[in-house]
Amino acid sequence: MRLSHLNTRSFKALAVCGLAASFALAGCGGGNSTESATSGSADAAASGEAGGASGDVINLTVGASPSPHAKVLHFIQDNLAAEAGINLEIVEYTDYHQPNVALNSGDLDANFYQTPNFLDDQVKEFGYEFDQGEGVHIEPLGIFSEKIKDLKDFPDGGKIGIISDVTNQRRALELLEANGFVKIAEGDEAANINSVEKLKNFEFFEAEGAQLVRSLSDVDIAVINGNFAQEGGLTINGDALVAEQGKGSPYTNLLVWKKDLSGDKLEGVKKLDELLHSDEVRTFFEENWSDGTVLPAF
Repeated sequence: MRLSHLNTRSFKALAVCGLAASFALAGCGGGNSTESATSGSADAAASGEAGGASGDVINLTVGASPSPHAKVLHFIQDNLAAEAGINLEIVEYTDYHQPNVALNSGDLDANFYQTPNFLDDQVKEFGYEFDQGEGVHIEPLGIFSEKIKDLKDFPDGGKIGIISDVTNQRRALELLEANGFVKIAEGDEAANINSVEKLKNFEFFEAEGAQLVRSLSDVDIAVINGNFAQEGGLTINGDALVAEQGKGSPYTNLLVWKKDLSGDKLEGVKKLDELLHSDEVRTFFEENWSDGTVLPAF
C-alpha cells in the first residue's frame, strides 16, 4: 500500500489520559497488564480532551505492545504524523487482552498488537465488532536448539519444546509440519499437540512462551516466538535453524479499530494505517530489526 499525498498541518498534542484496568489472561499469555502513555508534544496540555480533534489535527489514542509496536508508533509520531495531520497518544500494554477491552469500551481509538488468528478468537469469545487494516509486520517463529545444528540431526525419541497457549500452539505446529515433524488434519482449526499425527518418534514438552528459551537445554529443539527469542538473547537470523517467512504470512500484526468508528476518527485511523505501510516504516523495520526478529509484511 502506498502512502497517499497528505497536506502538512500544524498540530498540538493532547494531554495524557491514564488508563487503568486489569483483565484475566487467556490464550496468548502474559502477566498482568501494565500501561504507560505518551503524547506528541509537551506544550499541548490545553488542547482539549484526549482523543478529540484540535483544529485540523486528528488526535488518536492508540494502544500497543511495547516492542515493536509502540516503537513503530513513536517513529511515526516523531517523523510522519504531523504531515499526515494526525497526532498520536500511545498507550503501552504488556497484557494481550486489555487492549481489546479498552478499544471496545472507547478508551482507545485503535490498537496495534495482534494477529488475525488472535483477533478472530477474541471476536468469537467476546463478541467484539472490530475492523482491521492489512498486515504490517510479522514476528516470526523459529526453531532453536542448543544440541543440534541441523534438523536432519534430530535424534530418534527426542524432545520438542512448544508453546502451551492454544493460539500460538497451532502456529508452532504449522512450522513443525512444514519441516516434516507432524501432519495437521485437514480442517483442524484447533490443532494441538494431542490432535496432530507425529511423523517422527519424539515427545512434546509444553511451556509458556517466555519459558521456552530457558528450557532449551532440556529439549532437543524448541519452536519459539520471535519476541520471546529476542528477550532471551536469541535472534532469528543468527540462531534459528529455520523460521517463518514474513511476506504473505497469515500471522501478520494489524491495526484494529471499532466497526462503528466514523468521521474524523475514522479518517485519522485510515491515515495511520497508510503510514504503517509506508516506505519509511518498512525501512525502520529493516534498520532496527536486522536480526530478522521483526519482518515487514508489505
